[in-house]
Amino acid sequence: MRSKFTYRCDVCKNENYIGDRNKTKQPDKMEIQKFCRKCNAKTLHKEKSK
Repeated sequence: MRSKFTYRCDVCKNENYIGDRNKTKQPDKMEIQKFCRKCNAKTLHKEKSK
């Protein structure tokens, strides 16, 4: 089952991206380098906790 979540910037805490993942194949939270428009740089984005 795929679940949707949002990516949150580690620096400014802005929610920039929406993604989905298969919880059975990837049980850990996702972390990815993405471009943040507020920081104007590539920063680490983590899966937002509910």
